[in-house]
Amino acid sequence: MHYQIKNNIIYFDFQKSLDLITQKGKNIYGHHFKLYDEDMPIIRKLFTYFIRDEQAAQANGMNLRKGILMLGPVGCGKTALMKLIPSILPKHQHFPVKACRDISFEFQNDGYKTIHRYSKRSFKIAPGQKTPIPICFDDLGAESNIKHFGSECNVLAEIILSRYDLFISDRLISHVTTNLNAQDIEKLYGQRVRSRLREMMNVIIFPSDSMDKRL
Repeated sequence: MHYQIKNNIIYFDFQKSLDLITQKGKNIYGHHFKLYDEDMPIIRKLFTYFIRDEQAAQANGMNLRKGILMLGPVGCGKTALMKLIPSILPKHQHFPVKACRDISFEFQNDGYKTIHRYSKRSFKIAPGQKTPIPICFDDLGAESNIKHFGSECNVLAEIILSRYDLFISDRLISHVTTNLNAQDIEKLYGQRVRSRLREMMNVIIFPSDSMDKRL
């Protein structure tokens, strides 16, 4: 087992967690999947964040009340890590990973309901309880502006701005992966979105010369 529970506190074994992630990766992506030594600093940061290690997070300049914004070149492993990390977590900490392109197609079919689906409706509602549902928006920038009955909308920009308001009011956590840099984000989505992302998320950056692991 890669973790133990003592006095209601979960203690994770880092190496056993890596082994589990690797095995899950092989099951999903094929026997060639592996974790690379050069990515270990990033993997350790993600591990620190998702197991909620406050002391290590502070030492790495990370805020556990924020989400994760992961930047890096095509094929460096951003999406795979965000899909595999939940496999080491208790089920109640799992989160969906939604491709931004798919969300833009949902807007084409469902219109502005799509924006509410990924913002105001990102909560589990129970009597006297409202629990935020984290979401990872994968590959921000790969979507294009889609028209719904002639109305064009920058869907992801609107979702991010709406989730920012809910981050402030209800601690709604968002994660994002993207091939874009900060300047590209501002060009595509505007200065407000760039600023909100920076406030909502811990930034983790793969080196620009990271190898394409899909080759």
